[in-house]
Amino acid sequence: MMDAESADILLVNGMVLTLDDQNRRFDRGAVAVRGSEIVAAGPSESLSDVKAVRTMDVEGCLVMPGLVNAHTHAAMTLFRGLADDLPLMEWLEQHIFPAEQKLNEEWTYWGTMLACAEMIMSGTTTFCDMYLFEHKVAQAAKEAGIRALVGEVLYDFPSPHYGAIENGLRFTEALIEEWKGDPLIRVAVEPHALYTCSPELLDRCRELSSFHDVPLIVHVSENEAEVRIIQERYGCRPLAHLKKLGLLGPHLIADHCVALDDHDMELLASGQVNVVHNPESNMKLASGIAPVARLLQMGVNVALGTDGCASNNDLDLFGEMDSCAKLHKVAGLDPTALPAETVLKMAVRNGAEALGLGASIGEIAPGKCADLIVLDLQKPHLTPLYEPVSHLVYAARGSDVRHSIIHGRLVMEDRRLLTLDVNEVMNRVRELAKTIRNG
Repeated sequence: MMDAESADILLVNGMVLTLDDQNRRFDRGAVAVRGSEIVAAGPSESLSDVKAVRTMDVEGCLVMPGLVNAHTHAAMTLFRGLADDLPLMEWLEQHIFPAEQKLNEEWTYWGTMLACAEMIMSGTTTFCDMYLFEHKVAQAAKEAGIRALVGEVLYDFPSPHYGAIENGLRFTEALIEEWKGDPLIRVAVEPHALYTCSPELLDRCRELSSFHDVPLIVHVSENEAEVRIIQERYGCRPLAHLKKLGLLGPHLIADHCVALDDHDMELLASGQVNVVHNPESNMKLASGIAPVARLLQMGVNVALGTDGCASNNDLDLFGEMDSCAKLHKVAGLDPTALPAETVLKMAVRNGAEALGLGASIGEIAPGKCADLIVLDLQKPHLTPLYEPVSHLVYAARGSDVRHSIIHGRLVMEDRRLLTLDVNEVMNRVRELAKTIRNG
């Protein structure tokens, strides 16, 4: 059980959920971290001889792998509550796109720092981002110490960041090169959607993704209106359009996938496409309910995301898990649909797999990156405790997260962020909000 005699951080006396292939659980367990890696996990007594620089007694707490927010637009924290209760296209075209025309590097940096603070404090240790000025997203994530897969949003019309699309493609390639080999930050190629990207642009994105061996990420079939647009424009549904262009494959991360028919689902399964489900955003925008239970039955890897704060309006994946499980039970009138264990896996291991990080994160096991969160179980809403996985999905809240370790670094201790000044970040965003509100 023990691979080392020394550790930098040793968590002891907590309930440890490994989420490994055997779903091992240690009711009074310990996890040893050295450098950026987990070196051992097991019953506390089996690690009693480990000499650690820092031993943290987490009795009364639960230790688990960090959550993976597989789809968001981090800097949209700036637009939280700016335009609510509107249809998707009206929300985008009349409110969000115009607000984004004023976006700049400073806004993106501080909006992302706020998102990083919120995510770390609610248990997320990895996020996948699509937005503008993504070099500032990468910078903010790196400074905050959170793991991220980032990518500049690409579309046919001029961007408030890079202008013409040629500049966007060059910027994406430069971003890939800049962050190559970084332990925390990776870069993806991210065309926005099929209705904002021509077949020529999508083809060039495919080539860029393939050449650099990085993920390709796109919004797909977010609602029926989008499907109709693609059918009218190209004579087929979005997934068939992507197949014609050669974009379907395990490198593809398809966000939303709400409006699907049987053939769409077969294409996702046969293409081994990764899907990211964003239930709260889809509910709020009345986009529909993605057929997640069916996709999982067909072998599709489905991860969980929050989408951006402008359409959610928070980044709490614990809340997202609760919504996800309940939404699909009522949608199918089946209380057994998407059990807690399945939903927890979507928020951790499936997310890691979707982002191409399955070999590094998503479970507590020797050799894996030390991305760990510690939840305080000594709360009225978590008492009594019969089944911890059930509590994590149906009762736990982001505010129950007490400590967070990312890549072996303690980034939050006893609810105190150690990598950023959260009060400064909030004050900066409040000032920016005055400009946003005044137009």
